[in-house]
Amino acid sequence: MKYIKDLKEGERVGGIYLVKSKQNALTKAGKPYENLVLQDKTGTIDSKIWDVGSPGIGDYDELDYIDIVGDVTSFQGQLQLNVKRVRRAQEGEYEPSDYLPVSKYDIEEMYAELKALISSVKNEYLKKLLNSFFADEEFAKIFKNHSAAKTMHHGFVGGLLEHTLSVAKNCEFFAGRYEILNRDLLITAALLHDIGKVDELSAFPANNYTDDGQLLGHIVIGTVMIKEHIRMIDSFPAKLESELTHCILAHHGELEFGSPKKPALVEAIALSMADNLDAKMEMFTEAFSNVAANDFEWQGYNRGLESNVRRTSEW
Repeated sequence: MKYIKDLKEGERVGGIYLVKSKQNALTKAGKPYENLVLQDKTGTIDSKIWDVGSPGIGDYDELDYIDIVGDVTSFQGQLQLNVKRVRRAQEGEYEPSDYLPVSKYDIEEMYAELKALISSVKNEYLKKLLNSFFADEEFAKIFKNHSAAKTMHHGFVGGLLEHTLSVAKNCEFFAGRYEILNRDLLITAALLHDIGKVDELSAFPANNYTDDGQLLGHIVIGTVMIKEHIRMIDSFPAKLESELTHCILAHHGELEFGSPKKPALVEAIALSMADNLDAKMEMFTEAFSNVAANDFEWQGYNRGLESNVRRTSEW
C-alpha cells in the first residue's frame, strides 16, 4: 500500500484504505456514481467510482476497509482517486493503526504531564473537579484517544490531549509572566476548556459530529459536564463556579467564533489567546506537513487561517 501523502498525479495505485465517508450521487446526465473519502494515517483523499455497476466494484460500506485499484488524477488543484476496482478487505489483511492519524507525541507521557499540572493546582475545589474527570480511568481512555476537531486542527488520535496540554502550558507561561492572573483558575480552565469535545465528536475511525455536537457544540456540552461534576463536590464556591464557567463559555474569544460570552475576566482572555495560539500554530504545521522544507512558494488560501500562506524564507 502507498500512503496517501506519497500519491502523485498520473500513477496507478492499489492497496487497502479506510472508507471515511461514502455518498451516492448522479452526474448531470443522470448516471449514478459514488463519492468517497479514503483515509490512512497520513491523510485523506477525495475519490470517485464512476462505473458503480461494473463487475470489479464489490459491495462495501462507510467505515469499511477496502482493497482498491485506482488512478491518481487532479481536480481544481487537489489530488483525487478515480477508483476502478473495489473489494471489501477482511480482518487480518490490514492493521488499523495504519489508517488512523496519531499524535507524534507519546500519549501516556502527555497524560502524565497533564496529571502533574493537576497536582500543582492548590485550590482544593478545583483540584477535586479536575480529578473527577482525569482520575476516572474510563474517561481517561476516551480523552487520550480523542481528536480535538474534525478537520481544523489536531484532528488525530491523541489530538485532544495534545491540544489541551499545549494550551495549559501556554497558560502556565502566562501565569508566571503576569501576576494579575489566578494560576489555579487559569490552569483548571485550560485543562477543561475542550472537555465537551468527547461528546461533540464521535470516536475514531468516524471522528464526526454527533447529534449533540451539531445541536449544542462543545462549549455548551462542556459547560454542562463541568456543572454536573461540580454538583458532586460539597460546598464548591458559587463565585468560583461562575468564574470558571465564564472562562469556558468565553474561550473562543468572540461571539462570531462561537463563544456565548466575550471574555470579561483576565483569565478568560488569557485562555482564549492560549487556545487560539495553539490552534493557529497547529494549522500552520498541518498546512506545511506535505510541503518540502525548501519550498517557499505560496500555498494558496487556507480556510482556517483565512490567508494565503507560505513557509518563511531562508537567508
